Amino acid sequence: DPNAMALATVDGQGQPNVRMILLKGSDRRGFVFYTNCQSAKGLELAAAPKAALLFYWKSLHRQIRVRGPIEPVSDQEADAYFATRPRGSQIGAWASNQSTVIPKRELLEEKVHEFESKFQNKDVPRPFYWNGYRLVPNLIEFWQGRDNRLHDRLRYNLQNDGGWVLERLAP
Repeated sequence: DPNAMALATVDGQGQPNVRMILLKGSDRRGFVFYTNCQSAKGLELAAAPKAALLFYWKSLHRQIRVRGPIEPVSDQEADAYFATRPRGSQIGAWASNQSTVIPKRELLEEKVHEFESKFQNKDVPRPFYWNGYRLVPNLIEFWQGRDNRLHDRLRYNLQNDGGWVLERLAP
């Protein structure tokens, strides 16, 4: 999964949380992912809009770490991406109150059926509570595994003038 990445956030008590998510876009502005804004990660990003990402490809002996502030994507970007999702995933975004406790799975399945009926023969609109986030990098580190644990680590730090400084780190 080349687009699988770990997202690290911090909750209101300063406790870190990390979970696997999928990268949905990247460009000069940053790395984009989507989620329910009322989920744990959405609430954490709203309270402390900074995060870290980790891409790890064991078979290639490589990883990339990224850190920086978070900003929401535009409504146009979120609408355009939501329209490309499989219909089942669109319905799932409506049916799931992500990160909340549910007493049994059947309740989730009932909500899916409810929204399937509601949007039958209609396009599924993006829920107001579902949006994208862009991590704007201010630190990017590339790691290449080597024999004898003498790995290569190259870190790029964004400077106040907009330039990047490259530093080689000891493994």
